[in-house]
Amino acid sequence: MERIGNLNYPEAARQQKIYGSLQLTVSIRADGSVENVEISRPSGQSILDAAALRIVKLASPFAPLPPDIRRDTDILSITRTWTFTQSDKLESE
Repeated sequence: MERIGNLNYPEAARQQKIYGSLQLTVSIRADGSVENVEISRPSGQSILDAAALRIVKLASPFAPLPPDIRRDTDILSITRTWTFTQSDKLESE
């Protein structure tokens, strides 16, 4: 998603020099489709929050879950902190 995020960095954020971090949870079905996206800790900047949701949408669908994970997992939820940096890059941790 970082690659997609950097290719689609929000132009408005770049122009207005808006930076910040948010915490995002993406829930992925076994087939790789997105079940849900939730911003659990907003950045306080609606441009960044909307960009994060758009980036997930652009990056999906994801690869199906590997068979060993599919055996006991219907939906995999991944929580990451995304940072839109002053160097106009998206980083996640």
